[in-house]
Amino acid sequence: MPLRTSFLFAFGLMLAACAEFPELDATLSDAARAAPYPQLLPVEELNARVGEPRIDAEAADGIEARVAALKARAARLRGTVLDSSTRARMQTGINEI
Repeated sequence: MPLRTSFLFAFGLMLAACAEFPELDATLSDAARAAPYPQLLPVEELNARVGEPRIDAEAADGIEARVAALKARAARLRGTVLDSSTRARMQTGINEI
């Protein structure tokens, strides 16, 4: 039975892949339809065109501050949610059942 279910699921996916989406086709302009495919380049050539990063000191400071804020937030989220008195009160309620 599970094999039949898997087959039917796969068949349904194949049918969905054959569907046309006229809403998406309508968004392309005539110029985009006539444009040639982009040229494929080796990764080494693309990396050579990129050059050095263009982050100035002010942007780097902003990024470092954001990283520090996110790390502090993550540390707070790792802590306990309940304080000790609430935890003891809840434990007492569980033990009474």
